[in-house]
Amino acid sequence: MEHEVFVPVPAERLRDVLADPVRVARAVPGLQQDAGAEPVAGRLKVRIGSHSITYRGSLRLSAREDGTYAVEGEATESRGTGTVTLALTLRADDADGGATLAFTGTATADGRVTELPEESVTSAATRLLTRFAENLATAARTPQQPERETEPEPEENPEPRHTSVFDTEVPPSSLMDTDEDDEGDEEDEATPGAAEPVVQPPAEAAHARRTMIGRSAEEVDHAPPRGRYAPVPAPQPSAVGAPLRWAAPAAALVVASAIVVGRALRKRR
Repeated sequence: MEHEVFVPVPAERLRDVLADPVRVARAVPGLQQDAGAEPVAGRLKVRIGSHSITYRGSLRLSAREDGTYAVEGEATESRGTGTVTLALTLRADDADGGATLAFTGTATADGRVTELPEESVTSAATRLLTRFAENLATAARTPQQPERETEPEPEENPEPRHTSVFDTEVPPSSLMDTDEDDEGDEEDEATPGAAEPVVQPPAEAAHARRTMIGRSAEEVDHAPPRGRYAPVPAPQPSAVGAPLRWAAPAAALVVASAIVVGRALRKRR
């Protein structure tokens, strides 16, 4: 098999691409690379006439001392037992306005491909090599971008860090506020040019707050409120109610006596 393709790219740039297996793998038309496999390895779907055959295999490309490249490949049918073996020699030479890529070598196959017409097989192989050469030229015209350094991924399940009780931050208690803090707050609020006057807390509230300082939490919880929040004492019974209870019967007795005396005086007349 012999095939030659012209590309508008200098031969030196083509040699740079052929020296990089990753860029060579990208130039193979229709190659689906396997994860974790060699750079030029995976699945390749070949269209021959009205039939399609999918092969799985690998391709190796190595440079020789005379400036040519040796291309060796093996593949097997993904649905069948057919195999393909490829041994080619690739040469890149300068030409007017670009370079030429010449392919020479042999290829042997068995399986389904042997059942297809020879002209269709040759046409499919020629078309595959032409597209491969064009993709190499495209890769040579595109400047290679430097690979980005991959940042280490954060751990999904980080180990829990042991924390001691003594390392825990204790919030300050509201009962430990002193009068100095209150005075400092009042000074901050009473800044020059303030539009609103500072409202001083009532004396009863300040007295109740000062009496709560230094007392335990249990005493504060059970202490009765003072000042404006102190409970209103129930009215105590007055001693004046005792004489009033006898005033009504005495008045009734006086009225009844007056009526009896009046009737007696009328009878005497």
